[in-house]
Amino acid sequence: MPQRLAFATLLLMSSTLVAPAVLAQAGGTAAPAPASPPPAQTSTPATSSPGGATDPQAAAPTSTDQQAEAPVEVSAPGAEGLEDIVVVGRNIPNAVRSTAQIVSVLSTADIARTGEGDIAGALTRVTGLSVVGGGFVYVRGLGDRYSSSLLNGSPLPSPEPLRRSVPLDIFPTTIVGSALVQKTYSVNYPGEFGGGVINLTTKAIPDKNFVSIGGTISADDATTSELGYTYAGGDADWIGFDDGTRKVPSFIRNAPTGTGIIPAAQVAQLSNASTTLLQRNNQLPANWSGEISGGSVYDLGSSRLGVIASVSASNTFRTRSAIQQDTVSADGTLRNDYRTLLTDNRIVANALIGVGLEFGENTLRWTNVYIHDTLKQGRGSAATLYNNASGLRFQQNTNWFERQLIESQLVGEFKLTDALKVDVRGAYANSKRNAPYERQFDYLCSATTSNGLPITSDGGQQAEGFQCNGAYQVSQRFTPFASIVFSELNEDLFTGQADASYKIDGDRPITLSAGYFYQGTDRSSSRLQFNYQTSAGGGTAPGYPYNLLRPDYLLSPDVLNNACPLQGTGACTIQLQFSTPLGAYAYDASLDVHAGYAQAEAEAFDGLRAVIGLRYETGTEKVTPVQTATTRLKNDYWLPAATLTWNFAADMQLRASAAKTISRPQFRELAPQQFRDPDSDRLFFGNPLLQDSELYNLEARYEWFFKRDQRFTLAGFYKRIDNPIEQVGFYTGADDRLQTGFTNLPKATLYGGEVELQKYFPLADVLGGDFFSTRRALFVANYTYTKSSITADGSCVPNVLNQTLGGCRTGFGPAALQFRDGAPLTGQSDHLVNVQIGLEDTASLSQITMLFNYASDRVTNRGPSNLSGVGFQPDVVEHPGIRLDLVARQGVELMGGKFEIKAEARNLTRTKYRESQTFPNGNEVFINKYNLGRVFSLGVSATF
Repeated sequence: MPQRLAFATLLLMSSTLVAPAVLAQAGGTAAPAPASPPPAQTSTPATSSPGGATDPQAAAPTSTDQQAEAPVEVSAPGAEGLEDIVVVGRNIPNAVRSTAQIVSVLSTADIARTGEGDIAGALTRVTGLSVVGGGFVYVRGLGDRYSSSLLNGSPLPSPEPLRRSVPLDIFPTTIVGSALVQKTYSVNYPGEFGGGVINLTTKAIPDKNFVSIGGTISADDATTSELGYTYAGGDADWIGFDDGTRKVPSFIRNAPTGTGIIPAAQVAQLSNASTTLLQRNNQLPANWSGEISGGSVYDLGSSRLGVIASVSASNTFRTRSAIQQDTVSADGTLRNDYRTLLTDNRIVANALIGVGLEFGENTLRWTNVYIHDTLKQGRGSAATLYNNASGLRFQQNTNWFERQLIESQLVGEFKLTDALKVDVRGAYANSKRNAPYERQFDYLCSATTSNGLPITSDGGQQAEGFQCNGAYQVSQRFTPFASIVFSELNEDLFTGQADASYKIDGDRPITLSAGYFYQGTDRSSSRLQFNYQTSAGGGTAPGYPYNLLRPDYLLSPDVLNNACPLQGTGACTIQLQFSTPLGAYAYDASLDVHAGYAQAEAEAFDGLRAVIGLRYETGTEKVTPVQTATTRLKNDYWLPAATLTWNFAADMQLRASAAKTISRPQFRELAPQQFRDPDSDRLFFGNPLLQDSELYNLEARYEWFFKRDQRFTLAGFYKRIDNPIEQVGFYTGADDRLQTGFTNLPKATLYGGEVELQKYFPLADVLGGDFFSTRRALFVANYTYTKSSITADGSCVPNVLNQTLGGCRTGFGPAALQFRDGAPLTGQSDHLVNVQIGLEDTASLSQITMLFNYASDRVTNRGPSNLSGVGFQPDVVEHPGIRLDLVARQGVELMGGKFEIKAEARNLTRTKYRESQTFPNGNEVFINKYNLGRVFSLGVSATF
């Protein structure tokens, strides 16, 4: 650790830097900038007021025919200043067109138009992008493993145990100045590049002093003022921080090294009602968020020092009344059928502090980001059909998931001469996830509730508060019926990169660039599960009346110390038994990457530009679970990439790109540690036999820029993946829900196409009059078609159950036993559609935008394979459907300040969430199905 810190420090202190300058906006502007764009080194977008709010005064063009793109600052490794360029005989006055690679850019204005609160939501409007599973971005149907996320050009660590990629819904739009999505690979980026790279750039240094404050309140008609489940917790829960209520005692941390038995006296210390007792709340509150930011600029002779800071917080409730079913039969006959009421209270707090120094054409920037994201969850789940013949089942859960991300980054951007630029950046980032006291209690019940009424199939009785008359299942050793889990994750990430570019002037200028990259990642993860049992290890469970007690009373000192009343006082107590089902309880992991690259960019012939590069990357990945052997992957790769751009007409061009990239297994996929997803209630297990994947990428693209800020593009792409990592579904017991492991496949292919149109319509030409003289209509539409196919033949691949089958070596089996040949990749939708139709004023902030989104069905989890012994079942498929949103923004100048009023209406179609298996006979089994409410919000912000 000290060596990595010293490395990063020396790298920053010993080199001059390069920095990417300014990239013009690609996605359209809320209000156009002046027709003459600022110089390439300008730091602040011209159409944005300090703090990121659109500045109405900066938005007025001289005419609608001279609307210019607003420059957008993008900080990326090894990037050149992406200003307008001139090729032989032709000027290219559009940054998206002039870049060597295929990119999409969301500026501050683009993000504001969508009205989304986090950057993941805003990115769903980009061609070919979809968001799956709470903030994980899929590019062209490739899973999050094939997408890399950067902050100001530096990689980010993940606070999620299941993934190395970062859930982008933890980044509020208030701290993001721009988001760049690059879909073709260039060698200045890390080699783990499949669908694309998403680079977030934080807000720029302001050009003048400012203070901005804003707040939003919203209501969800499926949650607000409706019934939900919660629990008391600690006094500071409402701000997302634990006040010590959930402090983990030392005897829990030390349990794995002892006997694993926690006696009744210590169990009593864990039985506090504030984290145990599930409570009904019939009037869940409204949602709110608030933000305050400010900036100052100081002139220091010929230099300029800027400071910007932002703090924001939000508190959101969401209730889901879900149907959750499963089956092990070939025809879809139900095994279990649950009605679940689950309430998430999500509290997010974040802060940004940036300090920048500009001197001449050089810039130093120090950026610090802090994000704290907490999910407090209460859940009650009643089985209307349960496979255990002893009765029905009611399960209650109380959970607390606390995630934190901190990054400190120093970037320098130096232009040493007119030809030579150098860029060096270094960063330290830390992510944590703490989930203490994940409690689960199960009751086995009679077929009627305590008031004698039957349990209805629509869950109506459970919605009023499900109660049981049966025995509390606490007597059996190593059962999941009553358990408590403590899990922690900590990850440190050190990165450093140095890039240099040199431009050789001539009739056909050539730009040569080279760079070095280092990444060091260290993760530690633990999950300690304890199951309740009687001291006799199978003695009689607490009898009447104890079996009717709610969990906090059941775990009272009297019951804990006298758990078997029929055997006499003190004859039987309740203990906790440490359990590590199907895997290790802790692991350490690391990934060290060294890379170097060289690249050349030149105009080979009139109108034909070429970018050719080669990257050499070596990586060593290690996962060391407790009590088992270390998994070590050490590989090196030569990764070539080339892009050709033919500017064959004044406003048209063709592109062609080819590249090789890689994808490494994520830590969780290699570690044999159990993890339960709190949303789907699925268990995940790692597989230490996984190998790296290699990708071969081809793309061709036609682009027509018929007017400034207006374009039509058409693209086709093809990818072949060798040894792709995919999920495998299976069951391990009669009471288990669907579980998931990971394995390599021999091969997968993905191909498709995308089309995009962006067009403005000046209304003055059609309607006339003063009111419409500065107003225009906006139409943005994009469509992506993707098709994928996996190869599952007799090739030997890692077996998720560590079985040896089909003549394969130990731990391997034929791919055909775990997958259907030709099935699509997980997470891939055949069709993605986005449409924005809006009306906006080009002279001031006044917008109303309708946003339409459609995603076709996509596999979220593999159905049980032949490994379960019942043959293949259909895959678990999500049906995202159609979503319609409406966003209105209006600027007002009052009392020396600039005010923005924003009204939003989300999910006007009230599309349901539906995840299911469909069997050949037409039976549909709902793995997870619930209503998504319409969300209405009103916000006001002011900048002074």
